[in-house]
Amino acid sequence: MIKSDICSILGIKYPIIQGGMAWIADSSLASAVSNAGGLGIIAAGNNIPENVRKEIKRAKELTDKPFGVNIMLLSENADEVAKIVCEEGVKVVTTGAGNPGKYMDMWKSHNIKVIPVVASVALARRMERSGADAIIAEGMEAGGHIGELTTMALVPQIVDSVNIPVIAAGGVGDGRGMAAAFMLGAQGVQVGTRFLIAKECIVHENYKKKVIDAKDIDSVVTARSTGHPVRVLRNKLSREFINLEKQAASFEEIERLGSGALRKAVVEGDIDNGSVMAGQIAGLIKKEESCEEIIKDLVEGAKEVIEKISSVNFGG
Repeated sequence: MIKSDICSILGIKYPIIQGGMAWIADSSLASAVSNAGGLGIIAAGNNIPENVRKEIKRAKELTDKPFGVNIMLLSENADEVAKIVCEEGVKVVTTGAGNPGKYMDMWKSHNIKVIPVVASVALARRMERSGADAIIAEGMEAGGHIGELTTMALVPQIVDSVNIPVIAAGGVGDGRGMAAAFMLGAQGVQVGTRFLIAKECIVHENYKKKVIDAKDIDSVVTARSTGHPVRVLRNKLSREFINLEKQAASFEEIERLGSGALRKAVVEGDIDNGSVMAGQIAGLIKKEESCEEIIKDLVEGAKEVIEKISSVNFGG
């Protein structure tokens, strides 16, 4: 069995965290991941706070295992959601797009484990000083909003820079990726794109099919010029983004093009004009599976790779 310190810290069977994907990661997906031995995550995104509360309550009905909530700190609802996770007894909070420092004392007083998502060594160190229990080091292979460094380069540098557990994210889609993360010094992985096509995921079937049909070169990064780059699968919308950037369009014009685009893809199934966020790992994904099947494949695949490596004779 693959275990690490992160399993003990979070009270989970396997060191696998489901990504907090806005509009996608709800109570259905989170509870299924937790029931399968990982840590399911409900994404708050820009959702109405009371809707987030409802999702938390629903998850409690669907699982007796730990699950978490991802809070996007730039959201205008972040303050309220930060209080709701305390009121509802959520065990884990992952954060993105900002510094959770101002909530840390409140969360710690409610015994919440705090795990920020970071894309640089400097931010990882700052999060450790703020009291984070672990760090998710996310490379630019990931879907959605990304940084500049690859997972291969980022994870070991963060591992060497902090004294708390590091979880690798970005480009982890099977057991080989999970094993590689451990080789880089991580104690767990965060997986997003693979869970997009889980049977328990509520994303539109058109979205799932586009991920399953994706080839290795089908992802592209848009909105670099705004300072908020986003990795998506190529479609009409991504081409419009790229054309606007080539024309040196204003920040406002580019942001306007992306407004509501993720919901359009996730809920309406418009994979031409919607933002189909997915990581570079999409080309590895070939079929829809349950969360239990996905986690079993990740764990057994990683174990097999690690055992093979252990038997290699490097000479000397």
